[in-house]
Amino acid sequence: MPTKEAATERSPAEESSERLPARETWQALYRHFRPHRGAVALGALFTLIGAATGVAQPLAAMTLVDRLGDDESIAGILLLLTALVVLGTAIESVGAYILERTAESVVLAARRTLIGRLLRLRLTEVERTQPGDLMSRVTSDTTLLRVVTTQSVVSAVSGALTFAATIVLMGLMDPVLLGVTIGVIVLIGGAVSLVMPKIAQATRRSQEAVGLISTALERALGAFRTLKASGAEGREAAAVQEAAREAWRHGVRSAKWQSVAWSSVGLAVQVSFLAVLGIGGARVASGAISVSTLVGFLLFLFYLIDPVSRMVEAASHYQVGSAAVARIVQAERLETEPTAEPMTDVARESARGAAGPASVVFDEVTFRYRDDLPHVHHGVSFEVPGPGMTAFVGPSGAGKTTVFGLVERFYEATGGRVLVDGEDVRRWPLAELRAAIGYVEQDAPVLAGTLRENLLFAAPDATEAEVRDVLVRARLDGLVERLPEGLETVVGHRGSKLSGGERQRVAIARALLRKPRLLLLDEATSQLDAVNELALRDVITEISREVTVLVVAHRLSTVTTADRIVVMDAGKVRAVGTHTELVASDRLYGELAATQFLAASR
Repeated sequence: MPTKEAATERSPAEESSERLPARETWQALYRHFRPHRGAVALGALFTLIGAATGVAQPLAAMTLVDRLGDDESIAGILLLLTALVVLGTAIESVGAYILERTAESVVLAARRTLIGRLLRLRLTEVERTQPGDLMSRVTSDTTLLRVVTTQSVVSAVSGALTFAATIVLMGLMDPVLLGVTIGVIVLIGGAVSLVMPKIAQATRRSQEAVGLISTALERALGAFRTLKASGAEGREAAAVQEAAREAWRHGVRSAKWQSVAWSSVGLAVQVSFLAVLGIGGARVASGAISVSTLVGFLLFLFYLIDPVSRMVEAASHYQVGSAAVARIVQAERLETEPTAEPMTDVARESARGAAGPASVVFDEVTFRYRDDLPHVHHGVSFEVPGPGMTAFVGPSGAGKTTVFGLVERFYEATGGRVLVDGEDVRRWPLAELRAAIGYVEQDAPVLAGTLRENLLFAAPDATEAEVRDVLVRARLDGLVERLPEGLETVVGHRGSKLSGGERQRVAIARALLRKPRLLLLDEATSQLDAVNELALRDVITEISREVTVLVVAHRLSTVTTADRIVVMDAGKVRAVGTHTELVASDRLYGELAATQFLAASR
């Protein structure tokens, strides 16, 4: 039968980011751009004013040439040209600052939205996607939005308007030379358009490789001790470096095509200049145009570099941004849990025990992790009235831990009903349901931060007296006294400064501090020594007099104290009863109990 781990594997096709259709890309870009359109419009206005001062410069230069030919004073024209240059630079600088500031705001808003969504993902989605890849979408991909949603929009609009204005003025000066210029630009522009999709493809693959870097590093750092103990530093470093080289290769490929695009702009202007100079010189010699007209036309031609460059830049940034947008949209399409509504004081008090211990019923529950995988549960049914302790036992892969996942609504049952207090969990407000439950996972995760932060993680409003009480009950008071900074001691990444048993006790204390009506313990004492296990078993037994406790256990010492035992095998409930009843009536349980007796006697 497939294990839970098998269900979390993801195919390379699922991992890769597909390019969105142009319409969806523009819709996604506009969604990020829309809240900031006022600021972008202001920045665009300053940019256009700056561009207008630039367009006026060739006209002033033409007047300057005419006055030189007529021996008139040029001081006023020189002052005007200087003023235009200074004013245009100052205005464009203000516009650039507004756009840069707005771009950072776009990135901030995108990251806040994406972070909030990722933390509400369904557990099945997180298990199907590499965490490092999700992190790269928040960090690397959102960064690429900054230019495509602001500067590129302004560059495209201002570049197009400036280009049109310049072309009109050039046409008024001499239509023949304009025809020569446009012919060269169209010819080379067609070649540039063929390059743009290659930029998008290379950028998309580069971003995917960046996600692989994050994934590989997260994998290595997440099991750092195992990595060192296995002597695998070289192999893991090679894997990360290969992902980095892949990102470099695609980054270089993108840079190559972008350089081709940029070089084409300069080539178009240079070829146009030579053509205009040759044909224009002939027209000056024939008397068709004046020298000042040729000079002004050449200045306008060089001035075209700026608007054409802006439009090429906008197109290039769009190709780069579209790859990032596709990855962000893909993350936004991952399925999330319902938004948690704020709990009322009444609901909070009910969840924290005012309504008494919770009851749990599984009614012909079926479940599988994905539609293409076999079922993990095949019609699981049992009843757990509160209070008391119910233990779940059975061989590995029987579906015991999945019971807890369904109660917490980490997963949704594909058939049947999961009831808490007689109500289907799908009808419970999610925040209220989980506030009533204390959950200790099998690997007892401890978060980076201080010991106090870990204890208060599930109950941030707990009082100091409640913290001290739970420290004693979880046998953590001695540890706190030994730590140099007590509760303010930093526990390290994933609790690396604590032993396995200490991490389990922290997880148990965190769950108890929540004052749950239903306590789920998944092998919560597996790493404790005999003394601490016995002490905590007594605490759990005491708690079970007032709270409903469900325990997944392999140790016989935990099972024998349970009020009822649910024996599971191959995704079904095989038997329910007390230890004495099951030893006599169920062969599988008898074998499990005998095995543990033998293990304990060695």
